[in-house]
Amino acid sequence: MSLSLSLCLSLSLCLSLSLCLSAEEESDTLKVASYMLIGVGSLSMLMGFLGCLGAIYEIRCLLGMYFTCLLLILIAQVTAAGLIYFQRDLLKQEMASIVNKIMINYTGENKTSDAAWDYLQKTIKCCGWTGPGNWTENTKIKNSTETLYPCSCRNDSMGSEEALSTSGLCKSLTPQWPVYHKGCITSVEDWFLNNCGVILGICIGVAVIELLGMVLSMCLCKSVHQEDYTKVPRY
Repeated sequence: MSLSLSLCLSLSLCLSLSLCLSAEEESDTLKVASYMLIGVGSLSMLMGFLGCLGAIYEIRCLLGMYFTCLLLILIAQVTAAGLIYFQRDLLKQEMASIVNKIMINYTGENKTSDAAWDYLQKTIKCCGWTGPGNWTENTKIKNSTETLYPCSCRNDSMGSEEALSTSGLCKSLTPQWPVYHKGCITSVEDWFLNNCGVILGICIGVAVIELLGMVLSMCLCKSVHQEDYTKVPRY
């Protein structure tokens, strides 16, 4: 169980590396979050390794370290959840600042941040952070003599725009952009509200698995035979 839990938690390491790449020029807060995920992912991998060694070779010290790592991760998760809940307005402002920077500097040249934002808009069918108007601050759109709009925002049900790329900037055949009018913040909030039961269930499930791991590691630690070194003959 320790190995499978470690593999699941260490996915945060891969996610954090991707976030670091996209955060290079975006936000110090996002960088800090990325480094925290790297730390959690590394700790979880080390935790699984120690747990396996301790269980196989019945080493009480390693089992104790495994228990401590699980406890630290559980405390970190509860703390993070509390911070996200109580600082949600500040977090929303920070995300809006990050997204606005991405849209202003957007070029569609396959940068990590550009590709991630294109994917989000295309997948949940939204445009901009609060609406399509956010894109009017884009440098290329402002300085272009043509009517350009983000291709990932295109709403195929609004007119006869020909099928173009799903990334980069496209030329509109009409002054009115054929894009979705719903902002991505609204779509993301709706998605969380619709799936809050599943998200809460996953969080509770992870916490229960961690608690079971802590209980089992302590039971195994107590059951490991401890040698009585006072009976060893002295020479």
